[in-house]
Amino acid sequence: MCYNPCRTGPGGALGAEETKVSDGSFLTPGAMQRIEEELRGFRQMAKARVAFLIDRNGQLLGQAGDSSGVDTTALAALTASNIAASKAIAELMGETEFAGILHEGENDHLHISLVGQQAILLVLFDAQTSIGLVRLRVRKTARRLALVIAENAEEEEAESAGLSPFAEITEEDIDQLFR
Repeated sequence: MCYNPCRTGPGGALGAEETKVSDGSFLTPGAMQRIEEELRGFRQMAKARVAFLIDRNGQLLGQAGDSSGVDTTALAALTASNIAASKAIAELMGETEFAGILHEGENDHLHISLVGQQAILLVLFDAQTSIGLVRLRVRKTARRLALVIAENAEEEEAESAGLSPFAEITEEDIDQLFR
């Protein structure tokens, strides 16, 4: 499922094939499928209500679980803002960034964790779920999701280099054109 501006076709027109990430790269349908599989597996293993993958601009990239009754657009945007604010606090304290943030409510809790440099894993869970279990599962899942995003970026870079009409032109070819 594509949650934010997507691109199709050679001109990069908007459509529903690929999902744009905050760094300007795109997640392919294959990468999106792997992300959603990771989120589903994580949610079950961590016994969480719902898990979201959000980019640093607050765009929802994927989710697993029941998010009914939740304004996912607002939640994603506020989560990205929370990460930005936490980064500023960390810098004031001499840290680079906080890797994880926990919000404990009376009944529901949120765990927010960085996924590489591009994304955020947001987990909603209730008081019946162990915070320790969530933290343990988040670490492993965040590494896996970061790997999926990194592999996708490498594939996109290789593909775009191969698709460029100028990719194989050398300086010698240019010199010959202007002689």
